[in-house]
Order: sequence, then structure tokens, then C-alpha cells
Amino acid sequence: MRNLDRKSLEKAKELFASGAINKFEIGSFKGLRQIHKYLFDGLYDFAGEVRQQNISKGGFRFANALYLVEALAKIELMPESSFEEIISKYVEMNVAHPFMEGNGRSTRIWLDQILKKRLGKVVDWQKVDKTLYLQAMERSPINDLELRFLLQQALTEDVDNREMIFKGIEQSYYYEEP
Repeated sequence: MRNLDRKSLEKAKELFASGAINKFEIGSFKGLRQIHKYLFDGLYDFAGEVRQQNISKGGFRFANALYLVEALAKIELMPESSFEEIISKYVEMNVAHPFMEGNGRSTRIWLDQILKKRLGKVVDWQKVDKTLYLQAMERSPINDLELRFLLQQALTEDVDNREMIFKGIEQSYYYEEP
């Protein structure tokens, strides 16, 4: 793991240990921006800032930077009253990829906060296989059924289990390793 990632991982754990996560907006882009800034402040100059450049990964082009602000406003208005709606919103935020770096780590925390508030559940990321997750995410803009199935199997009502949350954060960072 790169030194930068280690520092960010420690900040992610601190986000929960300090209770700062409970002060952030849930389900909004503002809340996602707060998470990103917390995780990457001091590590990236653009922590919490909407990207101004187009980016891609593995041949997939994320939302065009010219239309990103409008896309984020539309995503924010998406409903989140059921598991299916929440995953749809998560997928759309992933397609938007609003930051230059750190989107996956930030949006997984953002997703768990929405799930916790709306359904009283979070994903136990330790139960989500890296390869299956990355494949499901890659296909999710076309059909999110595979992603929904994968994450639904890992849902837990143990939302305040600090050990599970911390191990889940570590798993989330593992997804980003090559």
C-alpha cells in the first residue's frame, strides 16, 4: 500500500472513531464532498473539489467534466427510499466520478451512510469479494442487478460495530490496489 493510501486509511478510521462522520450530510453531494475532503485533505490539493478534467479507467469514460455539476444535481435528487433506489444512486455517483482521485473510497462510505439512515443497515465489505465487486461495478451502468445481488448478500444490521466498520474500510482500500 502506498504511503498516501496509508495516511488516507488512517483518516478514514479517524472519521468514524472521532464521530465526525455523524456531522456530514447524508445522501447529498455536499456530504460526499465532506467525506472526500476529510479523507484526502493535506494529501491532494483537490480534496473535496469537483474535477475540471475528463477522466477514464480501463477504457470507461466517466461523466464529462463540462456537465458534471448538472449531473451531480440530478443525482442528488434521486430517491433513496429502497435498497434498489440507493444502489441506483450509488451507481450514478460512480459514473459521475466527481473527484480526480479517491472516488471509490469516498463513495463506499457515502453509500453506507445512506443505507444506515434509510434502511438501518450497512455493507459488511469483508464479505464482498474484490474481483466480483469490481466486475459488478464495471457492468453496473448497464445493469445494476449483479451489484445489488452482491451487496445485498453482505448487508448487516450491525451498523455500530466499530471493528467491522474498520475492517470494511481496510477492504475498501484493498479494492483500489492493482
